[in-house]
Amino acid sequence: MTSDKARYWLLALPALAVMAIFYIWPLVNIWAISVTEPVPGFGNYVQGAESQAVTTSFVITFRVAALTTVFCVILGYICAYAIANTIRRAKPLLIALVLLPFWVSVLIRSFSWIVLLGRSGIVNDALRDVGVIERPLRLMHNEFGVVLAMVHVMLPFAVLPLLANMRGISPAYTDAARGLGASELTAFRLVYLPQTLPGIGSAALLVFVLSLGFYITPALLGGGRVLMVSEYITYQIQEFLNWGLGSALSVALLVATALVLVIAGRFLNLKNALLERS
Repeated sequence: MTSDKARYWLLALPALAVMAIFYIWPLVNIWAISVTEPVPGFGNYVQGAESQAVTTSFVITFRVAALTTVFCVILGYICAYAIANTIRRAKPLLIALVLLPFWVSVLIRSFSWIVLLGRSGIVNDALRDVGVIERPLRLMHNEFGVVLAMVHVMLPFAVLPLLANMRGISPAYTDAARGLGASELTAFRLVYLPQTLPGIGSAALLVFVLSLGFYITPALLGGGRVLMVSEYITYQIQEFLNWGLGSALSVALLVATALVLVIAGRFLNLKNALLERS
C-alpha cells in the first residue's frame, strides 16, 4: 500500500508542479500586488467597493452572464435533445456541427457579428431593403448585441454536457410512460425532463462561470458601453497603469466565481458533472 501511494505521488508531482508554477504562483503575485500597490493595505479593495463604476461593472457582468446562461441552456437543450433522439447515422455529423465553432477563433466570430449587426451591416441593410425599417436599428454597442454574440460563442459549452446526460437516459422510461397512457408531453415533463436536471445544472454552471470572465466579445460588441469586469480590469492596468486596483478587481472576480461554485456545489454533484462532461 505504501509503495502504491508513493507511485501515485510520483505520477502526480509533475502535474502539481506545473499547476503551482503557472497557476498558483501568479495568483499569489496578483494578490500581493493588490495589497501592496500603490501603498500597503486593503485600500484598493475599499476603493473598488466604494466606486460606482466598479459596482456597475459587476452588476452588468452578472446580468450578462445570467442572460447568456438562460438562452444557452434553452437552445442547448433543444439541440442536445434533437441530437440524442435522431438516427444513429446522423449523430456524428450533428456533433461535428456543434464542435465546428471551436475551430474558428472567438475574435473572428465576434468580428462576424459586427459585420452582421452594424448600422450598415447585413441585418440592417436587409431590413431596410424590404421596407421593414427606415432607419438602422441599434443592434450592437448594447447588451442585446453582447448577449447575442456570447450565446453564439457559449452554446457548445451548454450542448455538450446536456448531450452527455441525455445519452445515458434509456428510452424505455418514456416508452413505459406512453404505454401506461401518458401523452408524449406528459411523458417528457414527468419522466424525461427530471432525468436531465443534472445536465441542465452542469451546462448552466459551466456557461455562467465562463461568461463571468469573458473579455473579447463584450469588448468588441459592447463598444465600451457594456463594461464588464474583465474589460474594466484591462482599462485599469493598460490605460491608467493602476495595477493595484486592477489586481484587486481580479481577486474579487476570482472570489465571486469561487462563491458561485461553492453555492452550486450545494445543489449539484460537481465531481459527477465534470466526469459527465469529459
